[in-house]
Amino acid sequence: MILRGIEATRYFAKPDPAKTGLLIFGQDAMRVALKRQEVVAALIGPEGPAEMRLTRLPAADLRKDPAALLDALTATGFFPGPRVVLLEEAGDFATATIGAALKDWRPGDAQLVVTAGGLTGKSSLKKLFEAHPNAFAAGLYDDPPSREEIEATLKASGLSGIDAAAMADLSALARDIDPGDFRQTVEKIALYKWGDSTPLSSADVAALAPASIEAEVDDVLHAAADGRRDEIGPLMRRLEAQGASPVTLCIGAMRHFRALHQAAAGGGGGRPAFFGPRKEQMQRQAQRWGMFRLEQALALLLETDLTLRSASRAPQMALMERALIRLAMLPR
Repeated sequence: MILRGIEATRYFAKPDPAKTGLLIFGQDAMRVALKRQEVVAALIGPEGPAEMRLTRLPAADLRKDPAALLDALTATGFFPGPRVVLLEEAGDFATATIGAALKDWRPGDAQLVVTAGGLTGKSSLKKLFEAHPNAFAAGLYDDPPSREEIEATLKASGLSGIDAAAMADLSALARDIDPGDFRQTVEKIALYKWGDSTPLSSADVAALAPASIEAEVDDVLHAAADGRRDEIGPLMRRLEAQGASPVTLCIGAMRHFRALHQAAAGGGGGRPAFFGPRKEQMQRQAQRWGMFRLEQALALLLETDLTLRSASRAPQMALMERALIRLAMLPR
């Protein structure tokens, strides 16, 4: 059976202990690890690992000992309570072994949680779990977290009393950084607010949030977006002296202008497109550029990115500087 969207989020928080197993897969290893950790904790509780009710197996080990998986599932634990067998870094090479173990699984055996990287639509492992009547498959993709996922993270950290502006900033931050960094930021905020009954404010979030890019990179991107062409050269010299990568600069520029394009197009479902102390500046940039010119900017950055990654012998930092200068002149 397949889990998607909110249905998957709810199942990760409260998995069914009577099910045979769950496959969690995705390109982002951090997203997979966080959801795997959440599911295992929900199934066996915080004391489960200490009570030896969690068995971890690298999937690669099944090549040498295929029987190890079924043995782990059917083993009798020393402590009472539900058990989990965690099979990590699986792939289609393990489909036959996992399929045999699922077929021989009986009520009372440990529940099987399998993690894998990105699986294609034709993956035999993915199809195995999707077709199984008592097991689930959940794919994790690089989509922005839903409001329900954000609220679940806040609740798990004990954060409450959040004003509307702070909640909007947290939602924007969750879309701007990876899930592991967001979770750590929320835990840091919860520690900061320990014993403080006042509502969490937008200023608190801005003070504790990690910077998504270095300040110097941020400066040169804003100079380009604001049309301050004369400032780009000196800023680029500083970045070059610090060893900044032209590809990294291009990726940061594409992220910046995509955010402006989303705001100009009215995307985000009513959610704020920007986060941090410069959000008002970015709102002005989006209004100044307009959706059509922002599409031209993204096309220019995509062309620059392809050139930077190609076999071209042109000086890469000079290529990136020229692209930023062209961007600064585009809205005129």
